[in-house]
Amino acid sequence: MGLSEAFPMKGGDGPHSYAKNSTLQRNYLEVAKEVMKEAIAEKLDIGALNSPKTFCIADLGCSVGPNTFAAVEIIIEGVKTKYDQSQSLSSQIPQFQVFFNDHVSNDFNMLFTSLPQDKQYYAAGVPGSFYERLFPEASLHFVHSCSSLHWLSRVPEEVTNKNSPAWNKGRIHYGNSGDEVIRAYKAQRERDMDKFLQFRAQEVVHGGLMLVNCTFNHNGTHPSQCTCNLILDLLGSCLMDLARKGRISEEKVDSFNLPMYFMTPQEMEAAVERNGCFSIERMETLPSPRPGNGGNESLVHQMAARVRAGMEDVIPQHFGEDIMDEFLDLYRQKIREIFIPFVAKLAGGIEERLLLVLKRKY
Repeated sequence: MGLSEAFPMKGGDGPHSYAKNSTLQRNYLEVAKEVMKEAIAEKLDIGALNSPKTFCIADLGCSVGPNTFAAVEIIIEGVKTKYDQSQSLSSQIPQFQVFFNDHVSNDFNMLFTSLPQDKQYYAAGVPGSFYERLFPEASLHFVHSCSSLHWLSRVPEEVTNKNSPAWNKGRIHYGNSGDEVIRAYKAQRERDMDKFLQFRAQEVVHGGLMLVNCTFNHNGTHPSQCTCNLILDLLGSCLMDLARKGRISEEKVDSFNLPMYFMTPQEMEAAVERNGCFSIERMETLPSPRPGNGGNESLVHQMAARVRAGMEDVIPQHFGEDIMDEFLDLYRQKIREIFIPFVAKLAGGIEERLLLVLKRKY
């Protein structure tokens, strides 16, 4: 895997595209919607922003839509309400400029062809990793990121090095691996989070807000007990099954690791404290949306469809074009036999979401 590997979601609007298989991420927004509006109402000091004629919003990790448009709509409605409720500024509602950011390999054509016709903002695309500088100094008033910050900038180098104690042989992720592998992933997460906050501190105006909506691992809980880590571990297990069948080589599995890490609230707080440029205005857990009424088989189908939307370009590129259907069949079987019983035993159900509201210090 390259040192700056990008894993774009499946583009286009076909049946396996991210645009058609991202309802779970949309539900994450719905769960957070009211809290987002409250955060804007309570924490955004529009008077301190010097009444900008143009209010600039960035959505980091926007993918191809339509969820990013829903997030932007929530933010703009919240900001407009804030202006309407201000007696001195109610007549000075600014224009809105929205920057949609994702990797250069993201399907921006799909993103922009599906822009809402009745949008209340000017739209622009900003290609690049959010672990790099993306915007001019003090140019953003509001930054949003949902279901994106668990992606690392790269796979930790140690986990694919046969001579390293962190060599992650036979696995593609850290969730159920040894302590050395977990530490390697955590160290990469810390480096990346430091960069993320460092660059956002340069780009966000003093008094500006940043909202991060992400899946998290509970403080003090081993990564193997995080359901999102279990999902990734099952993907690796499917690949190892294919290796045992001789369909792919085990060496290919050993060289394939997913650059994802789910932070704990404690780790998030520590990162913000290390940076020193943001104050935590609000940090709370939100319940994850529960599956619909279609039963377990519907859940199995939905989870396989999401994996296909996220991995259909990545898995064949690394392992060959002809294994995807067999890979997904194995995955569905493991969801039935392992994931669903695991979740059923959890007292609180599937783990919650973390919503973090940060304000750029003055």
